[in-house]
Amino acid sequence: MLKYLLYYLLAVNLLGAGAVFLDKWLARHDKRRIRERTLFLWCVLGGCPLVYAAMKLCRHKTLHKRFMIGIPLIFLAQVIAVGALVWYLNSADLWGVSIIVSK
Repeated sequence: MLKYLLYYLLAVNLLGAGAVFLDKWLARHDKRRIRERTLFLWCVLGGCPLVYAAMKLCRHKTLHKRFMIGIPLIFLAQVIAVGALVWYLNSADLWGVSIIVSK
């Protein structure tokens, strides 16, 4: 199960970063652009790390505070949510099995 989650996160990150690079290319060639909400959607789906890195790497939308502040905040919220879920599942001792083995 963890293996599939990692595959999913890798795919979402790569596709999100690809969308950033594509949007940069489209911008340079005066073509129809990718919507900002689509780029944020890749982040919400779990692609924050590579989307943010791609934006910094190709210097795309780095002057937009919405992206430079929003994406790290989305990532932080996701990390906190996953941490809280793991903590809850571990402390709830559902079905007598702990998710994380403690000392």
